[in-house]
Amino acid sequence: MIKDGSLNAYDVQVLDYCIRAAGPDDLDGARAVMLDTVYRDFRTGYVPRWHGDIIDPAAAYLAPARHTLLVALDPAGGEVVATAALDSRGPAHPPNPRTLAERYPSGGTAQVRRVYVRPAHRRRGLARQLVAELLGFAAADGGYRAVYLHTDPTVPGAEAFWRSLGKVVHDERDDPHGGQVVHFELAMER
Repeated sequence: MIKDGSLNAYDVQVLDYCIRAAGPDDLDGARAVMLDTVYRDFRTGYVPRWHGDIIDPAAAYLAPARHTLLVALDPAGGEVVATAALDSRGPAHPPNPRTLAERYPSGGTAQVRRVYVRPAHRRRGLARQLVAELLGFAAADGGYRAVYLHTDPTVPGAEAFWRSLGKVVHDERDDPHGGQVVHFELAMER
């Protein structure tokens, strides 16, 4: 996997979409996909404590060597239509359960984030391919022991998608105080 966003033999084609590591020229498009998703699909809007990486994706994903931001480009116009990111921050406690923070510590955990596809480009294998690329990136790093993510099951299709790729390690809907987050572990490619 490349880090600088330039095209080379490692770029992946899915139905004529180009999936690649984001570069500086991709950041405005990636940010737009992410912000549109948190407003449209999550209906939370931008929340600084949750979405700071969206505002400065270069600092969050391009600068750190063990992090990456992938983009999928529309073959018709070349604009960014999907994103996926990975970083070395485990789930923080709070707001996540302490057991998860202990099981998935920062540094040893690759956390999958921002797997978002514009509605007109869904159901084409983009999200699945983006996640496969992230898992390959995590395995190539050599320092990650686990791959973790969480999702909001109220977003249509999100829970079923992640269940098809990983195993549930905690469902907050089962907690006494009834949170709305489902936590997953994905198998890392070896």
